[in-house]
Amino acid sequence: MSDSETLPAEARQIAAGYAFSGPALDLGALLWDGGCHPGAPVRIPLPVLNRHGLVAGATGTGKTKTLQLIAEQLSAQGVPVFLADIKGDLSGIARPGQPNERVQGRAAEVGQQWTPAGFPAEFLALGGLGHGIPVRATITSFGPVLLSKALRLNQTQEQSLGLIFHYADTKGLELIDLKDLRAVVAFLTSDEGRAELKNIGGLSTATAGVILRSLTAFEAQGMADFFGEPEFDTADLLRTARDGRGVVSVLELPAVQDKPLLFSTFLMWLLADLFHDLPEIGDADKPRLVFFFDEAHLLFSDASKAFLESITQTVRLIRSKGVGVFFVTQTPKDVPSDVLAQLGNRVQHALRAYTPDDQKALRATVKTFPNSAYDLEELLTGLGTGEAVVTVLGEKGAPTPVAATRLRAPESLMGPVDGAELDRAVRESALHGRYAQAVDRESAYEKLSAEQPQAPRAPETGKAGKAGKAAQVPKAPKEEPSLVEQVVGSGMFRSLARSVGTQIGREITRSLFGTARRRR
Repeated sequence: MSDSETLPAEARQIAAGYAFSGPALDLGALLWDGGCHPGAPVRIPLPVLNRHGLVAGATGTGKTKTLQLIAEQLSAQGVPVFLADIKGDLSGIARPGQPNERVQGRAAEVGQQWTPAGFPAEFLALGGLGHGIPVRATITSFGPVLLSKALRLNQTQEQSLGLIFHYADTKGLELIDLKDLRAVVAFLTSDEGRAELKNIGGLSTATAGVILRSLTAFEAQGMADFFGEPEFDTADLLRTARDGRGVVSVLELPAVQDKPLLFSTFLMWLLADLFHDLPEIGDADKPRLVFFFDEAHLLFSDASKAFLESITQTVRLIRSKGVGVFFVTQTPKDVPSDVLAQLGNRVQHALRAYTPDDQKALRATVKTFPNSAYDLEELLTGLGTGEAVVTVLGEKGAPTPVAATRLRAPESLMGPVDGAELDRAVRESALHGRYAQAVDRESAYEKLSAEQPQAPRAPETGKAGKAGKAAQVPKAPKEEPSLVEQVVGSGMFRSLARSVGTQIGREITRSLFGTARRRR
């Protein structure tokens, strides 16, 4: 008699909800009445992983290992994965795990045939801060909504920044880095440039001053390296290895842990760029990419209405393009209800209930689950590390019964790879030559100036030449130009202005998130 047949009727009904016939990921084994039942596996059908999900739980409950476990199995089935590595311990996915008593004991408990294995991985780092391939974006591509979030602008300032981007877009002015944007802001508040926005609302000097100061402070904090070229092409997240396994792209974030607004908005930029570049494919046999959005509460904290609406729309619509998004955070209440309603797959690790706020969050979490045979309020506070409450979408799209689950052990290394080994892997990457070196592109104005022949100088000969030099009268020192005069008169701004005439046929259009569409 199988293990599942010895279970009580309620537990057998739960186990039956996970008996899928098609390809699926194995999460672990059913927990019931204090015991683990390896004959009752808990699984997620591969085709529904583009229906999004949530991995939640208190610190130290095993969320990171859950991400690693899911990412390994996705890669093995040919699905590329994106992981945001907040703590720096997901790089081990590229190396086989180390067998030990704890791993082997867990494998025996859940009926897992554990075999150490590494998976094809690409290591990335924002702006090159870290060991990975640098990930950069141009200001034009990043767009006003995301940049306003990173700069902590209020709604009025965000709208004004949107107006500045609109002007640059209509004039064909591509903003590569922060100094380009500063130049355009300064120009539009000058006597010469103020009339440019007069018919569409204008830009107040006070608001422009706030934006300029925010950009200056942003740059002073070391943020300038994240914007520029070569810009990261998100199509590189969709690759598979030669053996058919999906490449796991690990974005290293420990170096920017103190810049949460920056890295959370950069993650959203990656997702938004994928959204407007990928074609519709509808329901497929497996996802095109699964994107794990760690520390998701940072994305939603103090977000503007426009920002939240854009997130909601992106999550709702990107599913049909074959991309699944998993938000990783501590409690479901960190995710707005409009977004939470779209997350079909849930892995909820243990919650704490030490304070009144904790208890309130616990009760709110229980209400987000379907009716259950478990006492979820008691269960969620009693789960051990590596255990979770699971409910997913079945093969027909209906939610599965809530299942307390002891999770399988990852087969790759559960810890970070040595820094020297990471550096070696990055140097050997096919992407290294494309992105490693920052490029400060020569402007159209400079190119045109270089092509114009210089007027020949008359040779200076004999005493006449010397006398001419001696007769020169020193000029009075020129008055120091103002900031606006410096910007408007600079070669960089003239380059931007001249590019209106040289970028013939270029049209900058934007997605629902305000990010710019790029021609690949």
